[in-house]
Amino acid sequence: MSAIPAGIPAPGGKSAHAFRTISEVACELDVPQHVLRFWETRFAQVKPVKRAGGRRYYRPEDVDLLRGIRSLLYADGFTIKGVQKVLRERGLRHVAEIGRGEAVYAREAAKPLPENAPQVWAEEATHARAIMADLARAHLQDEDAASADARPQLDEEQRTKLEILLAELLQLKGRLRTARAALI
Repeated sequence: MSAIPAGIPAPGGKSAHAFRTISEVACELDVPQHVLRFWETRFAQVKPVKRAGGRRYYRPEDVDLLRGIRSLLYADGFTIKGVQKVLRERGLRHVAEIGRGEAVYAREAAKPLPENAPQVWAEEATHARAIMADLARAHLQDEDAASADARPQLDEEQRTKLEILLAELLQLKGRLRTARAALI
């Protein structure tokens, strides 16, 4: 399935379920067409439908997979072999989900930033630092209380704080990407 919700036209005015030509996919992913053809030789999972004359048509699932491959290669710094390993170990669906996430991120990045964005980010960073300091203090207290042999375990409150911190850090990472993309 495509990341674009049903009923909302895809870029270029086509239905979200319509097949795409190689030029449309190259434009959407911001990669040259020859890169898409090269990826077909390196990733057996990329199988566009080929019509008479060898013209390629990509299904929405193919575009999600390609977007995921692009993200792993360009954003996350994987090598071709690294992406092949991810596909082998985690599967096609996992990489396509990365691609769908990138589509959502791209739509969010296209939205204008609010004027108070830097102030909000600074407040969120301060909040994250406070949570980290609380966790460090709690960990040190646990370490002091624990015996030399026992490893301190996180209690439910500490685990919750860590999960909140992780979520906030991931949000900050997305916002930083958005800000960086807006500056380019």
